[in-house]
Amino acid sequence: MRLAFITAILMFASCAAIALPVGQTTSTAHKAAAPAKRYCHAAADFCFCYPSSWSILGDIFAGNGVVIAPEQAGDRALWDEITVALISPAPGDGQEGPSLNHVIDQATAAMRDTGDNLQMLQRQERTIDHNPAQVLKTRYREKSTGREWLEELVFIEGPQSEIYSVALKCAPEHLARLEPAMKQVLASWTLPQPSTESHPQSAPSQAAPAASGGSPATHP
Repeated sequence: MRLAFITAILMFASCAAIALPVGQTTSTAHKAAAPAKRYCHAAADFCFCYPSSWSILGDIFAGNGVVIAPEQAGDRALWDEITVALISPAPGDGQEGPSLNHVIDQATAAMRDTGDNLQMLQRQERTIDHNPAQVLKTRYREKSTGREWLEELVFIEGPQSEIYSVALKCAPEHLARLEPAMKQVLASWTLPQPSTESHPQSAPSQAAPAASGGSPATHP
C-alpha cells in the first residue's frame, strides 16, 4: 500500500514538472507549478499528462483515442481541442504498415478536401519517447463553416510499426495560449516499457487512474 502511494506521488510530480517554464529556479518553479492530470489509454496503451483545468470529452477512432479540451462556450464543433490516438495498429505478420510519410500525405489530402487555402507552415522530423515522429503544421479555412483553423499534427511510429497521433486543432489566434498544453502532452507522451523477467520480486508500477470523460466527442 505504501509503495503504491509513493508511486502515485512520483507520477504526479513528473507530470507537474513538465508544465514548468524553462529557466525557472527551483523555489520559484515550485510556487508556479500547476497540477496536471495523467491519462493512460486502456486499449491503445499510451499515456500522457495534460492541464488539470482541461477535460476528456470523449472517444475517437473507434475507441482508440481521446479528445481533451479546456472549457469553452459556443458550438462544440468549433471548440479548440487536442486529440491523442492510435490511428494505425501494428501490421500482422508478413504485412507492412503505412509509413509516416504516407500518413502525412493522407492527412494533407483530407485537409484539402475539407478546407480552402491550405498553407503548409511546418514539417519536420522529431523523436517522441525515443520513437521516430514527424510534425505537420497547417492553416486552412473550413469549407462547411468558413472557420479558420490551425492544426499541428504529430505522427509517431511505435516499436511495432503502429502509428499514433497527437493533434492540436485551434483558431490561429488561440495558438499561443494552447501550445503550452500541446507541448506538455508531447513531453509526457509515452508507451509502456517492456516487462522484464530479471526482477520477479519487484512490485508492478501503478498507473494513475484515467480521468473520466464527459459526453462523446465528434471529431471533424
